[in-house]
Amino acid sequence: MEALLFVPVSIAIALTPGPNNFCGLNNGIRAGIVPALVATTGRVAAFAIFLTISAIGLGAMLLASETAFTVVKWVGALYLFWIGWKAWRSREFGGVKLIESDGQISQAPTHYALRSLIAQEFLLGITNPKAIILFAAVFPQFIDPSKPSAQQFLVLGSVYLMSEFVATLVYASCGRQIRRWIRTSKGVVRLNRATGGFFMGAGGMLLAAQR
Repeated sequence: MEALLFVPVSIAIALTPGPNNFCGLNNGIRAGIVPALVATTGRVAAFAIFLTISAIGLGAMLLASETAFTVVKWVGALYLFWIGWKAWRSREFGGVKLIESDGQISQAPTHYALRSLIAQEFLLGITNPKAIILFAAVFPQFIDPSKPSAQQFLVLGSVYLMSEFVATLVYASCGRQIRRWIRTSKGVVRLNRATGGFFMGAGGMLLAAQR
């Protein structure tokens, strides 16, 4: 019963705007929906690690540790600043340098290294201290103490991880629509700067986050 109640909650949490979902949106714009969904396996792997930590009781310890929370927060923020700065300075779109003809960007085939997209999703997930809060503080509220907790964590965790794919599908689909509007090199530069600005802004918000 708890699992059924958790389904809408998990989807709502998964759809909440944040670095990983914006990464899914960005991947949808630049690589397409399917690569964005494949890349989500990196995010899911990171969250599965947090789930395991929470299931064995270490999540509460990490949540209570000021040092651990601060370290994860700073590493995550610095990574967001780095990918944001790269995006801000980029003059590429869809993995290729701009080739302009009469103000229009070329529609050359694009290819993305899935390993790179998966790694980026994983690093964004594993360095997000809010994930620790989610799995250490929210999940236990749906655990029935009269039943084996390990099995419940497995079920609830599986529900949540599937919700992340749903969230990526939504954001990547929106990203694919945004791609249709990018027709000029100026549009590409503006998109890259907007992307970089968001990631750097997310890094600043992460630094300001409290437990």
